[in-house]
Amino acid sequence: MTHPMAQAPLLSVQNLTVRFQTPDGVFDAVKGVNFTLEKGQTLALVGESGSGKSVTALSLLQLLPYPLASHPTGSILFNGQELVGASPATLQSLRGDKIGMIFQEPLSSLNPLHTIGKQIGEVITLHNPALSKDQIDQRVLELMDMVGLSSLKSRRTAYPHELSGGQRQRVMIAMALANTPDILIADEPTTALDVTVQAQILELLQSLRDTLGMALILISHDLNVVEKMCDHICVMKHGEIVESRSTADLFRNPQHSYTRQLLASAPRPSPIPSNQNAPVLLDAHDICVSFPTKKTFFGKVIERVTAVDHISFQLREKQTLGVVGESGSGKTTLALAVLKLIAATGSLTFEGHDITAIKGADLRALRARMQVVFQDPFGSLSPRMSIAQIIGEGLTVHAPHLTASERDDRVVQALDRVRLDPATRHRYPHEFSGGQRQRISIARALILEPKLIILDEPTSALDVSVQAQVVELLQDLQDRLNLSYMFISHDLRVVRAMAHDIIVMKHGHVVEHGPAAQVFDTPAEPYTRALMDAALHLRTGHA
Repeated sequence: MTHPMAQAPLLSVQNLTVRFQTPDGVFDAVKGVNFTLEKGQTLALVGESGSGKSVTALSLLQLLPYPLASHPTGSILFNGQELVGASPATLQSLRGDKIGMIFQEPLSSLNPLHTIGKQIGEVITLHNPALSKDQIDQRVLELMDMVGLSSLKSRRTAYPHELSGGQRQRVMIAMALANTPDILIADEPTTALDVTVQAQILELLQSLRDTLGMALILISHDLNVVEKMCDHICVMKHGEIVESRSTADLFRNPQHSYTRQLLASAPRPSPIPSNQNAPVLLDAHDICVSFPTKKTFFGKVIERVTAVDHISFQLREKQTLGVVGESGSGKTTLALAVLKLIAATGSLTFEGHDITAIKGADLRALRARMQVVFQDPFGSLSPRMSIAQIIGEGLTVHAPHLTASERDDRVVQALDRVRLDPATRHRYPHEFSGGQRQRISIARALILEPKLIILDEPTSALDVSVQAQVVELLQDLQDRLNLSYMFISHDLRVVRAMAHDIIVMKHGHVVEHGPAAQVFDTPAEPYTRALMDAALHLRTGHA
């Protein structure tokens, strides 16, 4: 793709260094970074977690925690104006006006106490104090139309938690575009979104870029997204740009070994060999889950919504069942019903035993055989507990007879299994990377020697190279320990690499169920084909 270039760069970053002062000393998170951005151009910053992408982006708006952060060297020129060391008034006049930013996690970036209409309107009011309330309201409606939220215009009084992930991301985009910025910074804008919603958000950003003529800085670990969206790519590693080239040149002929590693690291479709005649480990029949949505004054339920509607499936020993579908389709609710963490009707048989009505001590004993790994490893690990305490916690419930020394031996064994150094077990979660924290979560599940592990979006927040490492680890553990997985994900590449069978869910129903190769290669249902087409669109940039 080509765009007309201005005589002088819209943004010029020269020799930028970002230094942080910590209790352990000083370290440079960004080292001598150089790049330029022209009007109408899309520039990508790619690299693994900790490579300096987001720190670089936050530097552009001077949003780092100064004075703990500083710039020993460097210049950031926006339209010829120096931003490093600029006054607070100057920076406030630019933030949200000339330079907008979309943050990675919209739910944590939006104020939970304010309606979406108020939050969009506040951005307009800040930079246009002379506008009347009616003018601001009209602009809010225009922005909601622009970002595809027309159906929510009557619900401007809705709060962020009442919206889907894709809708919240669109609200963030509307806020970033409120004053028609010259530059839009998008920090991992599609990380936790379903494949169809990802495609919609990316198409929206492309359309808005072309319509408004703005420049776009895209921060992403998803190389498929970068290839589709960007004119130029800067590859970052350990705070430095190791390769900076046009997108076409970089994908055609990467020069740096790290770039080649990133391009080669996507998970491959290679589930471990399985025995289709293996014993059935889990047999779910006619599972239904519903939630009350309306009650009388006295608490009687008069209206319910069905989240899981008469779903049946079997999972055999040493096999993986992939569960795919958009947000709200019932994937996680189904998993919680299998784990008996929420009430459900239907029948469940596990290891040949009917567990439908199991309770009390019998249910606690079952927990050791059925474990779960959650999407966000940082959120599911207590920051106040060491890794040894986190991993060994389950043993205090399910193996109270073990001595402290025996428990520690089991923790060391679990860390060995997930390829983490046991010597780190006395550290705390914040001292580990995202991929390492996910390995810790897997070790916590493994220590009880389960037969079934439910994996709920275990790779969605991880860099592509780390995704590949986690998938390889899960496959190795499945092969060595004869584990069965129920693998929930919106990333169809990862599902294809892991799953032997697939169920596709929509609005609480299973719309397609069969062997993974069959579902991926020859989907029978229009909804499944739409999911596959969206994934292909993300990979190739073509519908």
